[in-house]
Amino acid sequence: MTEHSQNLQSFWHWAWQRLARGAHERTAPTRFVMLATQDQTGWADARMLVLRAATAESAQITLHTDAQSPKIGDLRADPRCCLLAWDAEAQLQIRLRAQARLSQGSAAEWSALPDAGRALYGGCPPPGTSLPAPEAHEIAPDPARFACITLIGEALDLLHLDPAGHRRARYLRNAGWAGEWIAP
Repeated sequence: MTEHSQNLQSFWHWAWQRLARGAHERTAPTRFVMLATQDQTGWADARMLVLRAATAESAQITLHTDAQSPKIGDLRADPRCCLLAWDAEAQLQIRLRAQARLSQGSAAEWSALPDAGRALYGGCPPPGTSLPAPEAHEIAPDPARFACITLIGEALDLLHLDPAGHRRARYLRNAGWAGEWIAP
């Protein structure tokens, strides 16, 4: 049993440390996270995004996207979403239920992106549009299409898989993030 999952406070901090590592290290297991929303037809929709920031103190996650991607419309219609991270190295599943806040990416964030990263924001036609052929998409970086999604955590569910016994805890914002152990 790892010492990180022995008490609720350590478990919380360990999970956020793993997320923060994903935001800063290109090879970290939590670099890519899944964001699930509800689309305009009522279906669940999930996609992988690069984790950009994770802050335990405010229980917030930052992600980047193209402002014309369908997920932006999904989140405008219903800002409730769920982020899922799997850290295979630590055998840790992290689920964050959150409210999304959308904003224009800053000029500083845009300039910090490498050229290959900037190419992801913009282009014609916009994400999700049908194409007659794969090469019918023009890459055209556009800082006006660079958007940030800030997830404000409402509930955090942590599951640590361990041969000596799995551990699972739930933390709720409206309970002051105190946490409670729950059955794995």
